Amino acid sequence: MLLSGGLDSATCLAVAQAEGLAPIALSFDYGQRHDVELEAAGRIARRAGVEHVVCRIDLRAFGGSALTDDVEVPKSDGDVVPGPAEIPVTYVPARNTIFLSFALALAEVRGAEQIFIGVNAVDYSGYPDCRPEFVDAFQTMARLATKVGVEGVCAVVIRTPLIELSKAEIVTLGTRLGVDHASTISCYDPDDQGRACGRCDACRLRARGFADAGIADPTTYQ
Repeated sequence: MLLSGGLDSATCLAVAQAEGLAPIALSFDYGQRHDVELEAAGRIARRAGVEHVVCRIDLRAFGGSALTDDVEVPKSDGDVVPGPAEIPVTYVPARNTIFLSFALALAEVRGAEQIFIGVNAVDYSGYPDCRPEFVDAFQTMARLATKVGVEGVCAVVIRTPLIELSKAEIVTLGTRLGVDHASTISCYDPDDQGRACGRCDACRLRARGFADAGIADPTTYQ
């Protein structure tokens, strides 16, 4: 279970537990500027009563993103939210490929037959590694690149239960499953107290999701 500490991954965890599964939560300290999300991931994992593994990798060594380099996070006060028309500077090169590769290794070692990732192709920021085509390609690679896949022991399945849901539908689903939305954080540029900026792409998508769902937004903003 890839657990970032955000709204989507927390909902994904709740979906897995609702199916009766016993997830292992996997988070990454990858040099992200919004590292308060790791604290959120820890809170979510403890509340869910699941094992929480944190891997430390340094994607700042590569940079190339507003989340891992000295690049300003874009912000706006407008009502228009981002979409798939262009890839924003908050895209971290190959991030989901890297994360899923680590998850695949953990799954193979632990005997897990499924990997959950909360990617979304409806209300998202246009990241190429959130699309169904990417997930399908990684699924094929997972069968070819693992001992369990080659030997036919099992084919590790990549699960994306939120990929066709709007942000409002994700908020609604999470509420129904008992997700503590106040424990999650989506902001790309929170302050030292962990308060969301309210103006980055992630904040605006999140806020619109709660508004469209007709559910109170518990986010603490700056």
